[in-house]
Amino acid sequence: FHFSYGFLLLLLHIVRAVIALEEKIIVSKLGDNATLSCIYQGRQLHLKNLRVYWQIADDQEECSVVHALISGQDNESEQCIHFKNRTQLFWDRLENGDFSLLLLNVSQSDEHTYKCVVLQKTEYTKVIHQAEVILSLAASYSQPILSGPIKNSDSTGEEVTFSCRSGNGYPEPNVYWINKTDNSHLPPSELKITPHADGTYSVFSTLTVKATSNMQIECSIENKILQENLSANYTQQKQSNSSSTESHKNLEKNGRGAQAAGIISIVILIGLLAVLTCWLWRRRSSKLVSY
Repeated sequence: FHFSYGFLLLLLHIVRAVIALEEKIIVSKLGDNATLSCIYQGRQLHLKNLRVYWQIADDQEECSVVHALISGQDNESEQCIHFKNRTQLFWDRLENGDFSLLLLNVSQSDEHTYKCVVLQKTEYTKVIHQAEVILSLAASYSQPILSGPIKNSDSTGEEVTFSCRSGNGYPEPNVYWINKTDNSHLPPSELKITPHADGTYSVFSTLTVKATSNMQIECSIENKILQENLSANYTQQKQSNSSSTESHKNLEKNGRGAQAAGIISIVILIGLLAVLTCWLWRRRSSKLVSY
């Protein structure tokens, strides 16, 4: 009896551990619809014998019910006001064990760990499946705008300042200044991240460095959740000016060469015409003498 009871407890612990293993992270953009996955791989089910609960797992507030399905029908009596008219189950998939939830028009306040619990009632009610889904929200930042360099009039040395700005992103970004000549990271002189009413952020940063004849500066805005990295670059214009000047010199040199070749060709042509004229005149003169 003790062996059987201990074995039963161990089995129950294993079953709970297996059930709890299904945990997914969903990344959704602000304002989009997110599908929270909850799929039971068992046999075909009868909806009248099921209860399905979606709830907030990481929230200790009084209201945590996101969606409830009881005996094949949606039950809104305990649903949180925040989720009213914003949740849907996929009715054509329920009997096949797909209890995924569609959450409409997601916002920052929807960032939670959600728990799906499926109960089946036969002789007694038992949990046959549960899953957890972590919903992370994000929004892409705009292409950064890099300005500068601006000379600092109050600095003792030859220092210049660059500025970089971007916006409409979520969550807070990482901002990097990079010296592209050796790919070293430069500490920003200023970094300001501003939240907005719609939940997104804008970012403004400046960099002050010593001016050199070969400056190559990059500002990079990283959104870790979306794995996006947007950048703007500045390259010292002297390099491009020197190369264009060199190209201009080459074009001028080539033009002069072509002009000289044209003159030589004309001189050779005139010479050939003179020789031909002289030969014709001599031939005509010899014919007159013999006559």
